[in-house]
Amino acid sequence: MAEIHEFKPKADSEKITINLGYVDLGHIDLMVRDGFYSNRTDFIRTAIRNQLERHRQATETSVVRKRLDLGISYFSRAQLEAVRDAGEVLEIRVLGLASIDPEVSPDLAKATIASLTVLGALHASPAVKAALADRVA
Repeated sequence: MAEIHEFKPKADSEKITINLGYVDLGHIDLMVRDGFYSNRTDFIRTAIRNQLERHRQATETSVVRKRLDLGISYFSRAQLEAVRDAGEVLEIRVLGLASIDPEVSPDLAKATIASLTVLGALHASPAVKAALADRVA
């Protein structure tokens, strides 16, 4: 089977958008103004990290049970060609970032990726994402 190597993504985070009620937002702004946090983003990141730590044991158990690769998984054209040439297919399960090289064609992706589960972010060309749409869990 092809060996998977880590790589440095272009960005180390993914932007998300949330909607908050005005009262909750006001409380956050008050805590920022009073110096508890440097800005709204700092507050939200801290709150998320606290919740993740609170549920750490449950998520670790789930990662093992669902056989998820934790972190960054990068799939190059050469790696997927080696998988195809070996007559194998991949079942990709990632908690973090899964990145498929822009040089990977939709046909190569379909020939080598049997299933794709990504909890986090998937970086791939729109054509590859479309080709794998029926394999995404």
